[in-house]
Parts: sequence; C-alpha cells; structure tokens
Amino acid sequence: MAPTRVSQNQNKAPSVAIVKKGIITRNQKALANCANVKAVVAAKDPRLKRKADASPLKDKTTKRSALGNITNAIGKSIGVPLPELKKVSKKGVSSSQIKPPVISTHTLRNTGKIILRSDNVIPPHKSKVNSKVTQIKLPIKKTEEKTEVVQKKVLNLRRSIDTEKSDDSSLYVSALEDVSESSTKKSDKIHEKIEEENESVSNTEHKENLANVKTLSIAERLDATPIRALPPNVQWDFDAENWHDPYQVSQYAMEIFNYLKKREKLFPISDYMERQVCLSRWMRSLLVDWMVEVQESFELNHETLYLAVKLVDLYLSKVTVGKETLQLLGAASLFIASKFDERIPPMVEDFLYICDGAYSQRELIRMEMNVLKIVDFDLGIPLSYRFLRRYARCVKVSMPTLTLARFILEYSLMDYSTIMFSDSKMAAAALLLALQMKDLGGWSPTLEYYTSYKIEDIRDIINTLNEGLHRTPKDALATVRNKYSHKIFFEVAKVPLKSSLDI
Repeated sequence: MAPTRVSQNQNKAPSVAIVKKGIITRNQKALANCANVKAVVAAKDPRLKRKADASPLKDKTTKRSALGNITNAIGKSIGVPLPELKKVSKKGVSSSQIKPPVISTHTLRNTGKIILRSDNVIPPHKSKVNSKVTQIKLPIKKTEEKTEVVQKKVLNLRRSIDTEKSDDSSLYVSALEDVSESSTKKSDKIHEKIEEENESVSNTEHKENLANVKTLSIAERLDATPIRALPPNVQWDFDAENWHDPYQVSQYAMEIFNYLKKREKLFPISDYMERQVCLSRWMRSLLVDWMVEVQESFELNHETLYLAVKLVDLYLSKVTVGKETLQLLGAASLFIASKFDERIPPMVEDFLYICDGAYSQRELIRMEMNVLKIVDFDLGIPLSYRFLRRYARCVKVSMPTLTLARFILEYSLMDYSTIMFSDSKMAAAALLLALQMKDLGGWSPTLEYYTSYKIEDIRDIINTLNEGLHRTPKDALATVRNKYSHKIFFEVAKVPLKSSLDI
C-alpha cells in the first residue's frame, strides 16, 4: 500500500520563530539566529505529521507486492537513490596515525621493541596447508589392508597360472602346469594367513559392537525390544511385540497388573448381608440392575460401572443402610466413579433427575462425603474389567469372544455370591468360560503365564459363573441381557450355554 501523501503546509517548517509580545530585543535576536541553524528543525511542532525519508513522488504511486520491495528495495521501486553506507571511523584520527601495538622489553629478553603489524603477517605456505589436509585420512584398519594385499597376491598368482597354461593340442607344455609341492605349501600357508586375519577382524568387530552396546544411553536401551526367556509352550511375547506402541505401555504392563493384584488385599468385602437388617440379596440385584441402566443412559464407561458397584459393596460391608437410602448410595457411588473415570462427568442435577427427585442435592453430597470417608479417599481399586481387557489382549482373542466374556462378567455383578472373589480371578474365569462356550479350547500355558493363575485357582469361580448363567432370567433383572442382545454387542447373550465344562 502506498504511503499517504502529506500536505505541503505540514511539510514546511517555520523559517522565523514566533515572537510574542513583551519579549526583549536580545531574546528576539537570539531566536532569529537559532532559526537559521539546522538544529531548529528538530524542534518542530509535535502535532505535525512526520514525512518518510524515502517518500514516493507526488505524481507516481507504487504498490508493494507481497514478500517484495522490503527494506533495501524501497529506493529502487520509488526512484530515490539510497544513501551510501559510510565507514565508521573516529573523528580526527586517520588510519595512518594509528600506531601498531608494541611489546615491551621486559616481556621478551635480549630483544628490542618488536612491532607487530597486520601488513607484515606472513600467510601460511600453500604446501603446508595442503600437507595438513592430505594428512587427514579416514582411519583404515591394518588388518583390512593386510587381507586386501594378500587376496590381491593370490588373485594375481591364479591369473598368471591360467594365462600360462597351454592346451592339450599344443606342442609346448608350460612348467607351471606341473605345480610343485613347494608352491602348494605356499598357497596353503597364504590361505591359513587369510583365515587367521579374517578371524581377528571378526573378533575386533565383535568387541566394537559390545563397546557400542555399553555406550548406549538409557533411553536407547528402553526403546530396544527386549528378548525374554518365555516358559515352555507360551506362544508369543505380547509386550515385546507391542514394545513401540505407547498406548500399550509394554515397558511397565506386567509390573502394573502385578501391583494391582497386590492391592486387591486392601479392599476386602465380607459377607455383609447378615448385618444389613433392612436389605436382601434381591434388593441389591435390583440396585445393580438400575445402575447398569444409568450407565447405559448416560453413556458412561464400563470402568465407571464396576467402580461404582465396588464402592456400594465396600460401604455396605462397613455401614448399615436403610431401604430408603439404598438408591441414594447407588447414585452417590456412580457420581464419585464418574468424576474419577469420566472425561466429562454428569452434573449433580442429572443424578437427582435420574432418582426422580427422591433426594435433595444436600443429601446426595453428604452421601458422597460418607462414601469417600469409608474408602479413605482411595479410589484406585483393582477392577475385574481392567484385568479382563489385559488378559484378552495377551491371548489375542477376537472381539465377539471378548464381548461374551464382558457379558459374563457384567451379569455376575448382580450375583451376590461373587462379591468375595478376587477381581483378577473373576476376569480369568470369565475369559475361560467364554472360550469354552465358543469351543476355542481351554486353559493354555499362554493364559497361565499372563494371568499367573493355574486352572485349580479358578475352577470354583468358573462353576459359579456358569450356574449363574443357567438360572432362569427374571423380568425385573433384564437390563444386562437386553443390552448384550443388541447387534452392537454381537448378540452374545444369545450364545448357547454349556451344561458341562472341560476344565
């Protein structure tokens, strides 16, 4: 864009200073003298617009193209010559007057004053520079040079022998055709030397590789795929295969789940139904069925549902609850679990609405505080759903088989007889029962390696889960079955059951 034109009245500076009335004549003369000096130009009226040093001509206006006519190109585009750069030098001092530095006599003995000038500096000789350059060569191993020389000699010998050999029809027979014993011995010695030198080269390379491995950084060692000694009959190393996948966290996966197994002892659930005077197993099953419906309507994660059911059981194992506050306990547990596991948890008003206005906001928040105090604010509870996902990945089962195992595990949440089992064992048993129902085999060494359980450890749990599936379904507890009868979940609830298990 062309710069704006400046009016002529604004550019003109006042030639004579303005004189007010009542000023003495001496001051008038002083002001008149200052008006003739160039320094008065700096004292312009600040209200006047400043004109650019290289403003365009009045008749011609130029437009600057994008990424062009910037800085040094302004003068060329406008038609105004740019001022030449002046050499910076101190006023009153010429280059000839500058004296060279002098080294005093007390620094150098038996010598006079030596003048060091830039003109007298002798440039380095070209031959010396070239010699230095030519001396810098790539490092070549002596052993490699020796082997190359020996191999060239052998090749030259063979070529000379082949050229000097005569045909059978010729009258002259070359002396090289009858190779003497001495020549054969020499060739054998040459071959032995070549083999020894090759072995020495391979040994040095091996040592260099070991040295390079030692010099690797910690990050490079972690990134390198490990080679582990697996137990016999284990099909694959799942963590090594997914070592570079950041979502699998293969570097710490085994340690993480071993740590979760140790934490299961911190959250024991006893048989609390005898102490709950106002509650029954049927009421608990109804509560869990309602919680599954809330999880489906709010589209919450499955981990949120499992954590909420775990909080309900932990609270009921320590506190006696009435029939009226049971639903409030379920809503508060879902509220806590959603805030712990969801990216965008539902609001308090949503849980009050889902309870049909049976409780106030103050009652829900108070129940939330009570549940957190009972759990000691420790919400890192090991969940069977997390173990199931880990085991299914390690065994590489298909998605329909994993969904069937999820159905078995979620259906067992309503069964009161499974609350005292370990979550890791529940996940292993549900996966094995799904494999049996799909006729995909039984307990394998791979499952035993990644779950660290044998078939004897989970046999009772598998039978309990299979009995729970064989019970006649009730209309009041149909939420889980209807959920897993949908096509999204591969209709796994319709898979035929097994009357007898091969375990």
